[in-house]
Parts: sequence; structure tokens; C-alpha cells
Amino acid sequence: MESRIPPNGTRGSRVPSGRFLRFGTAMMARLYRMTGGGITGHHTLLLGTIGARSGEPRTASVRRFDDGPGRWLVVGSNNAGAKQPSWVVNLAHHPDQASVEIDRDRFKVIPEILAGEERDAAWRRIVAESPQFGTYQHKTDREMPVVRLTRTT
Repeated sequence: MESRIPPNGTRGSRVPSGRFLRFGTAMMARLYRMTGGGITGHHTLLLGTIGARSGEPRTASVRRFDDGPGRWLVVGSNNAGAKQPSWVVNLAHHPDQASVEIDRDRFKVIPEILAGEERDAAWRRIVAESPQFGTYQHKTDREMPVVRLTRTT
């Protein structure tokens, strides 16, 4: 994976962190797994990463956008916070250990942070499909990374 992570911003929404965030994320993952994605919606996936600093397994529930067979786009919106989400940093540090759960299927993926015109075109598609992402960009001054996940197994 290209390890170019856009820099953090100087302003943005207040985003929970630490134990509160990990608790909420763990609850979302449990609900997703119990229902096969039924409660969180069919546009969500669970992204498995390895912590950049901790080396511990991490799971994030993120909105997915189909990008062809076996490919999805996800956005590092972090609810329009000033900092990049941890899962983006984790992917950059351990791209070979990324996995995805969709419904009840689990598989490895190759992550790629999109840049330039490819990122801009993907961003336009994402905002057209889910306009809330367009509002996020007005709340922070950082570039929200768009990551393509490609299934390997």
C-alpha cells in the first residue's frame, strides 16, 4: 500500500478516542457479527487491522462503496475530525495484515490509498452516493483518504 497518509488537519469535529471509542467499536462489531450485518446495514464492512503502535488486532466498522467485483472503497472520514482515523494509519503500517468482513464472509484484502485524479473521481462517486460525506469535508481542513480494498482470497 502506498504509505502516503494525508496530514492531519488543524480543525474538525470532536471525535471520541481511547477506551470509549474502542468500547463503541467493539459493540458495533459484535452487533454486526451477531446479525451478519443486518442491523448496521448492507453498506457496512468490518475492517481488520493491526495497531501501528500496539501491534494488537483492531476492528473498525466503516461505510463501504462497491468498486467492482471484489473491490470496495472506504473513506477515512473520522466523523470529520481533525486527525486521520487510526485504521488508516494502521493500514499504512501493516498493509499485508488487512482483512474485511462483509455479511458473514471474512477475507484478506490489499489496501491502496488513492491519490490525484483517481482519488478525486472516487470522492465524487462517494459523495453522489452518500451526500453526508460531502458535508464532512466542510467541517475539517484535512484531506479525507479514500482507500480501495481489493480482495485477495
